[in-house]
Amino acid sequence: MTYRVRNIVIAVGLALVAGMLSLVYVSNYKANVQHQQKSVTVYVAKNDIPVGTTGADIVRRHLLATSSIATRSVVPGAISDQAQIANLVTTEPILAKEQITLRRFANHAELGPRAQLHGTLRAISIEGDQSQLLAGILKDGDHVDVVATFKSGGTAQSLVSRDVVRNLLVLQASGGTSGTKLSSNGNTAVLLAASDQRQVQKLWWAVKNADGWSLQLRPVSNATDSPEDVETPQSMTIDGVNAANRNHALNGSPK
Repeated sequence: MTYRVRNIVIAVGLALVAGMLSLVYVSNYKANVQHQQKSVTVYVAKNDIPVGTTGADIVRRHLLATSSIATRSVVPGAISDQAQIANLVTTEPILAKEQITLRRFANHAELGPRAQLHGTLRAISIEGDQSQLLAGILKDGDHVDVVATFKSGGTAQSLVSRDVVRNLLVLQASGGTSGTKLSSNGNTAVLLAASDQRQVQKLWWAVKNADGWSLQLRPVSNATDSPEDVETPQSMTIDGVNAANRNHALNGSPK
């Protein structure tokens, strides 16, 4: 074989290899394009979904709908089954028609107290001594009432005592692994969930202004509330005594 013929054979061989590589590339490219053009079913939000909405609530309220889109348009982390978010909670707002992706969710442990807040609930930390905060007794997830003694309004002020707020959720109890460490004055703190207006305002007023206050632990289940009442020096003096003794307490001994 002459040098010229050998070069021609090599050139033809290289051309054949290049042609085969081109065919493989074009074939793969067409397959990839066809795959991206295929439609798949994904879940999208029917309406705007706010932060803090649980996956269970989303599923229960039927807030998701299915939509058919091209494969290339699927968002990373998009769910294929509603069960994937059943035990999660949203960490970012989800807009209507937006694909549901796991990137917008976290589990309750990752969110901590935030997972318990929704609607008008707000988290508020109050500081007190260990007796006031039921340290060593109170646990995360308990519910408490707050009783306080304070001076009543008007010109003739007197001490009164009453339950100022009821049924507050304990997000983080004092002491233990989730509680706040002792402050410089020996107090601890507890994190409570309260409604954003009346409960928070009354709780904060009592903590800052009452002569004394304390948390009261509610029953774990089937808790009920007595009618609202207020105790004054007069009611503490006469409650439970008969008419004669009540008259004596209020008016003194008859002349």
